[in-house]
Formats: sequence, structure tokens, C-alpha cells
Amino acid sequence: MTIIDIARICGVGVTTVSRAINNHPDISEETKAMIMKVIKENHYVPNNSARNLKRSASKTIAVLIKGITNPFFNRMIQVFEKEIQRKKYSFILQRVDENQDEIEVAIELEKEKRLKGIVFLGGYFAHAKEKLEQLTVPYVLSTIGMTSEYDPQEYSSVSVDDFKESYKMVDYLCKLGHRKIAIISAPMSDASIGRLRYEGYKKALEDHGLELNENLVRTMKEHIQSYSMENGYVVTKELLESGEDFTALFAISDSLAVGACRAIFECGKSVPQDYSVAGYDGLDIAYYYNPSITTIQQPVEEIAEETIKILFDLINKKITHAHKIFPAELLIRESTTPPS
Repeated sequence: MTIIDIARICGVGVTTVSRAINNHPDISEETKAMIMKVIKENHYVPNNSARNLKRSASKTIAVLIKGITNPFFNRMIQVFEKEIQRKKYSFILQRVDENQDEIEVAIELEKEKRLKGIVFLGGYFAHAKEKLEQLTVPYVLSTIGMTSEYDPQEYSSVSVDDFKESYKMVDYLCKLGHRKIAIISAPMSDASIGRLRYEGYKKALEDHGLELNENLVRTMKEHIQSYSMENGYVVTKELLESGEDFTALFAISDSLAVGACRAIFECGKSVPQDYSVAGYDGLDIAYYYNPSITTIQQPVEEIAEETIKILFDLINKKITHAHKIFPAELLIRESTTPPS
């Protein structure tokens, strides 16, 4: 049981739990009593001794991951663990729920585990500059698309160009002859990869002289696991039942695309004869699924290795920041064809 678990049970942030433990005046008596009751019931013991040890004695790297059920991250985590242990450091994998603030979680982990560095993996990333400045150890954003409002000299990142790669996929569908292309995207509140992939979709349509049909823009359901097959299934079923006319569907992840195909088959239609379906990520399931799914393949291992390299360069003060953008590859498979 960690302070992060206590925060999750109580439905508050880790800093609120910390205030309750340390009898901080900036917390209501009611909230404090509720937190202390949960602490007692779960036999949680604050790790005060660890806070007093010198940070230099610690050799621990934390990977904070949003969307741990997304199979795209499996290979990355394996590389992280291998490379971190190869450098004789300890490795902590910390799941962050979708409604949790990853910066709050990171700040508390930094105190409890005396971290040397942090990798933020996946999820949305829209935090005020003042909040990011609370982190006192080096960190790298991996597979998190950042918008222009962030100063690139104030953080480090490794990713593909999600706008460019999404554009590449939709451009390919347009060149096949599709004029009515639907998309399963992230909620518009997503300021990172979801928004970038949506913007790439929009730009490709525009460059082909196609008007954006808002009825063909479908967002993932927030009450269902993001980027999951279930989400793709539910959203596509809803799209099909709406009667909106389309010939191709671009899902912003392969898992969403697999779920979409299932919904299409259930309504008595086929892929790609009735609807072309395209994904994004390059998961193994996209190849082994029937029909195999046209996708954008990200260089997963290279992204993970570069993330760790940059993090250790930051830890060893060889650099102050770095950004690496990898090219991805359009893999044309059985799930896409010209419209009939």
C-alpha cells in the first residue's frame, strides 16, 4: 500500500494525502479525518525515513504510464526495464489512472522513492508551466505529442510526428478514392497525440478538397478504457446505427480498428469490401487479425531506447534538453481497398 493507493481510495490527490499525514493546516478537518481513517484501515505507514536519506544514495528510475492496458506499451516497458537495469538502476513502473494527475503522482513518488529520473509514457499532457517546475529530477515525455504552447527548451521528448503520420494515412485513403472518411479520435480535450492525429486527418481532407463532416468525427467513450477494442467496437456500432454514409474509417489506434472491424462484421457488412478500416501503431494484432489491418507502424524499440538514453544524458548533465522524432511507416494490408 502506497500513498498513491491511499489517494486513489479516498478520491483525492496525493498532495492532499500528504497534507493530512503531515497535519498541514491547508486541508479541511472532514477530509483529513476521512484520509486518516483509510490510512488506519489499510495499515499504511508513511515512509518518513526514506525522505531523510540523501538523494545521492538512490538509483531509481520511475516510468509513469497512462493506459497500461494498451498493448502498444508492452514492448516499450520491456526495453525500459532492460536498459535501466543494465545501467545498475532500479526500475519502478507506476500506473496512473486516467482521472489522476501524473505530475502530482510524480512529485509524491519523487519524495517517497528518492527518484533520479522519470519517464512519462502515454496519456494526455496539459499541465501549467508552474506545475512542471515542481519536478526537481530530469524527466522525458515518451510517445506524448506536445502542442506549440510548450517551450521545447523546458522539457525533453521522444515520439513520432503524430500529425504527419496521421496525414499520411488519410492521404493514402483519399488517393484510393475514398471521399467519405470517418475517424475514431480522442476527446477534443486531449491536447496531445489524439489532437495531433485528428488535425492530421483534417488537413489531409482539406488538401484533397474534401469538406469535414462533423458527423463522421467520432470520439472515444470516456467511460470505456481509452484506445481499447471495446471502445472501437462501441463507437463504430453507434456510427453504423446512425445511418451516416461513409466508405472508410480511420481509427487512431490498432486496438480501436480491431473493435471497429468487429462492429462492421456484426452488422452484416465486410472489410474492406463495404468499409475500408485503417489503424495506427503497428501492433502485432493488426498483422494477425483477419483481414490484416493497414496501419502506421511506430518504431517501438527505438523510441524506448532513445527515451532512456536521453534520460541518462539529463541525469549525468550531458545535456539540458533533447527532442527526437522518429519516422513511422505506412503498412498497406488487406483491410483497405478502393471504394466499391
